[in-house]
Amino acid sequence: MFGYTRTTMLKLFAACPLVLAIATITRAEQPPAVPDGGAAVTAPPAVGARATVGAYYFDGWAGKSERWKDDPAWTALNPPTHLTKRMIEAFADRKPIWGWRDDSLAIMERQIDLAADNGIAFFAFCWYWNKDPQKVEQDPKHTGLQLFLKAKNNHRLKFCLLVANHQGFLFQGADEWQKATEGWLPYLKHPQHLTVAGKPLVIIFNSGNGDQDGLARVQDSARKAGLPGVAIAGCGGGDAKRGFTHTTHYNIVPGYASGSEAHKFAELVQAHQRAWRGSPEQPYMPTLSVGWDKRPWEGDRGLGQKPGWYFPDRTPDQLAAGLESAIAWMDRNPDQTTAERIVLLYAWNEFGEGGYLAPTKGDPEGAYLKAVKQVVERK
Repeated sequence: MFGYTRTTMLKLFAACPLVLAIATITRAEQPPAVPDGGAAVTAPPAVGARATVGAYYFDGWAGKSERWKDDPAWTALNPPTHLTKRMIEAFADRKPIWGWRDDSLAIMERQIDLAADNGIAFFAFCWYWNKDPQKVEQDPKHTGLQLFLKAKNNHRLKFCLLVANHQGFLFQGADEWQKATEGWLPYLKHPQHLTVAGKPLVIIFNSGNGDQDGLARVQDSARKAGLPGVAIAGCGGGDAKRGFTHTTHYNIVPGYASGSEAHKFAELVQAHQRAWRGSPEQPYMPTLSVGWDKRPWEGDRGLGQKPGWYFPDRTPDQLAAGLESAIAWMDRNPDQTTAERIVLLYAWNEFGEGGYLAPTKGDPEGAYLKAVKQVVERK
């Protein structure tokens, strides 16, 4: 996805890396507000796991790029929607081990096995609203979700939705929230859908656009369909009075468009650690960024985004330390988080923004995934 966010530089905590970022075509969150109001949770994480760790899944690696149509050499590559010339030229090490495209069932099944084998419990698929149902169905960014549902091994992972209601995909009123929910019902009722306190979890990217009447319609539609309701988490906050039962983030990015500067990954981590806070009434699911460097999407050989800070010194050990600190926070604050002990990682495959766990040409053995496994399964 992309992101717009500003966070203040803070002195690094001793406990290592963690970060929350916000993104999409320029989508970003504000630093979290102190949570208030909400719902209770009951179910514990899977037996043997120290936490229920999920990864955001952004499918910019299906469909076809509409950029540089007049360049025969480029179009001959059959580039997916979010591949850029700058990524191929200067960041080729980010190419996944299966190639730039992920739009086949075999590749999805491979990703499920990689994730499940390395401590990932669920994917949170980015989902995009459009009032035209046909456009929702045809959106290539939903390819990964549809392939997951068809995968023969999808019993190995849970899934949920990250509703990317940002610029270009914003909801306009309660009727649209209700219509969207009717489209979500097959997902929400799916046996592999992640639940919190027995209710299917839906994460809302732009909590500021959460409409009180609209979220009430979400709950009403779910109950009419036989569900006990929905756990609705707002990224960056979300007032309980408007219907948010939980809070979390997509990610938090210092210096999103503040000019091209290299910074320490530890700074990114601290920005996330500072955001972890919830309440018994509105539990918080801590988020950790596994990286941030959106240079492949900057400039005229990218997606035209403005230059921002990047954090090039990330290592698997730093990721492991950051995840340890998220688990330690939940240990210290069980009344502020979910009973399921959910941690969200940004991200599985944000290759353009530098937040990715999936094995790549630069990490063919999956060192970052192994770091997650090491932490989650540590006794």
